[in-house]
This record gives sequence, structure tokens and C-alpha cells, in this order.
Amino acid sequence: MAITRKEEERALNADEFELVGKTRHPALQSLPDADLTSLVKLLRERREKAKSQAHQRRREIRGKASPKGSAASKADDGSKTKLSVLAMAMRRTNAEVERRRQMAAKQSLIENAQHALEMKKQAETDKVPFNTRHAHEGMRNIPNKLANSLINPMERGRLKKAAGVSQAKRDQRQAAAS
Repeated sequence: MAITRKEEERALNADEFELVGKTRHPALQSLPDADLTSLVKLLRERREKAKSQAHQRRREIRGKASPKGSAASKADDGSKTKLSVLAMAMRRTNAEVERRRQMAAKQSLIENAQHALEMKKQAETDKVPFNTRHAHEGMRNIPNKLANSLINPMERGRLKKAAGVSQAKRDQRQAAAS
């Protein structure tokens, strides 16, 4: 079930509520990368703290741990809500970090492909005429003029074997008939 902003405000303190507010759509995308990484770090620290507090309260309720305050906790609804709000904020920030990482990877791939194309075009314009000799340039690149076969090699082998088997059957029938 979704948690309303009013419930979030009740569960979090002012600093945490401000942090969680930064993890929502328009604010999150406008954050620079450095601020996003620091936000992730702060949220992770707050979430871990809330997780340990919720765990401690559950242990107090069950009677497994001594109370931190003057009396043992009777319910941990607030700490559960706080933990879930911070976890959702972490999920949003992690998704944004991953989105930015994928965008950067895609951009890098495009730049590398464009660079490779430029290098290929440059190499084609720098070619030396075939019949001229030039010392110290190494071997000439002679492109393969054979067309690539579109037939799968496994299919070619299967057909060859089938032809051989049928030929053997014919030879056997002719030998038996004569």
C-alpha cells in the first residue's frame, strides 16, 4: 500500500523528509551527479540506522533485548513506516543512478562507433595505389574477393551426408539387381 506524504512527514524528522523530497521526479533528475552520489550515501546511512532501530524495537517487543529508553517499546509501526519510506527513496535514487549509467554507456558507444567510422574513412583515403612500391610500409592489405556464403555449414554437411546415403542405397540396389 502506498504511503501518503502526511504519513511520511509523521514518520521522518525534518532532515530526512527533505532528503526524501529530493528523491522525487523533477528534483531528482535535476540533481548533478556529485549531489546524487552524496544523496545516495546519506539515504543509505539513514536507512541502515532506521533498520537497526526497527530491529531493536522488535527485539524489545518480543522481550529479547533490554529497553533502550526507560520503558520497552510497545509497537514499532513508526519505525517500520520510516524504514519503508527510506527504502523507497533508495530505490528511486538507485534507479536514477542506473538510468544515468546506461545513458552514459550508450553515449560512449555512439562516440566510439563514430570514431571508428572516421578512422575507417581516413584509412580508405590514405591508401596507396596497388601497382606502386613503397618501402617500409609493410604488407599490402588485399581484401577477400570471395563472397560470404549464406548457407549454414551444418545444413551443407547434412545435405552432403544425405546425398551420400542415398547414393549408397542406389548402388546397393543396382548390385542386387545384377
